This record gives sequence, C-alpha cells and structure tokens, in this order.
Amino acid sequence: MIAASEILQIGRTQKPHGIKGEINIVFQKAEFADIDSEFYFLEIEGIPVPFFVEEFAFSNDTTARVKFEDVEDEKIASRYKNLGVFLPREIVESVQISDVSQWEFYVGFSIIDQNGNNLGTITEIDEATINVLFLVEKDEEKLLIPATEDFIRAVDEKNRKVEMSLPDGLLD
Repeated sequence: MIAASEILQIGRTQKPHGIKGEINIVFQKAEFADIDSEFYFLEIEGIPVPFFVEEFAFSNDTTARVKFEDVEDEKIASRYKNLGVFLPREIVESVQISDVSQWEFYVGFSIIDQNGNNLGTITEIDEATINVLFLVEKDEEKLLIPATEDFIRAVDEKNRKVEMSLPDGLLD
C-alpha cells in the first residue's frame, strides 16, 4: 500500500457522465490534467486505491471524462463521486508548475517551530479561503497554521521538515 506522504492530490471526482461508467474529474490545475498517467488513486475511506484508466477525454483544460477499468455502468461509477484524485508525488513533481502556491507539496512534512518543537505532520492543505492553511495533526490534536512564506524559515526536503517561526499566541 502506498503511504499518504507519497501521493499528492491533483483533483476530485464529480458525478458520473453517461451510462458507460465514465466519471468526471476536475483537476486543481491545468498542468495536472496534462499529466499522462495510466492510473489514478482515488481516496476511499481514507485509503488511496489505484484505478487504471481505460479511456480519457478532455471536457476543458481542467476537466476530463475518465473511464476506469472494471467500472462498467453509471451505478458503479456513482460509488466514486466526490473523492480526492491523487498521483504519486514523483510524477506530479516532475511537472514543474509555475504557480508559487504549490502548497500540496508539503503534505506529509513535519512542522518544527522556532523552539525546535515538533508540532505535528501536515495532513491537508485548506485553500477554501484567501489565507491558505496547513492542517497539522499530532496525537489526535489538530492545528491550523497559516501557510505563508513569511513564517517559513527553512525546508528540509530530505528529512521532510518545515521549520517555521510562528508569532506568539498563534497556537493558543
């Protein structure tokens, strides 16, 4: 089984398209839609499950209709709506995206504060508002930390750590 730190979310499934088992996928960025992959991981009950692509057709630059192997009709396809779509991190990272807000890269990294304390691991990125947030989890405790370059002091990609200098009171 592939670990969550080894994959990056690139989109979400939507409702089925037609009666042949095709599923609409909305990609987060047009560059993600252009990645030629034989499979995608769909997150089912928190577990990344591989689905192999049988057919792929663009609807626009960030949306495609995808027919997965063994998904033969609309009833089966409807089981897979509103799920996260993922690819292995190395495939996504090989496509350099010019967008600076590529925060998904940090999922799986540990956050270390200015005092050397491990605050937990980044499990999700919340981009629902203008201020992007890291969702950090440690021992069932969840923290929301602003994902801003102003707070990041150093990034250790090899050891998967982000050193941050956080303002006093932010974690209270």
